[in-house]
Amino acid sequence: MRCPICDAAMPGNWIEYPEYPFCSRRCKTIDLGRWLGEDYRVAAKEAEHENRSTPGESGGDQDDVR
Repeated sequence: MRCPICDAAMPGNWIEYPEYPFCSRRCKTIDLGRWLGEDYRVAAKEAEHENRSTPGESGGDQDDVR
């Protein structure tokens, strides 16, 4: 197993590493800083309600009232 930040080998059992999956508190802090600095991003799905018509809506413009 290797640390995802510094790529250091972590021999033995993961229980031996209290900062798992990182090899040290330093690497854990670096990872947190990357999340907070928005270096990492999680792709978001479009909200389902944006793609659906509400009940009674024809799917067209509601401003087009005759």
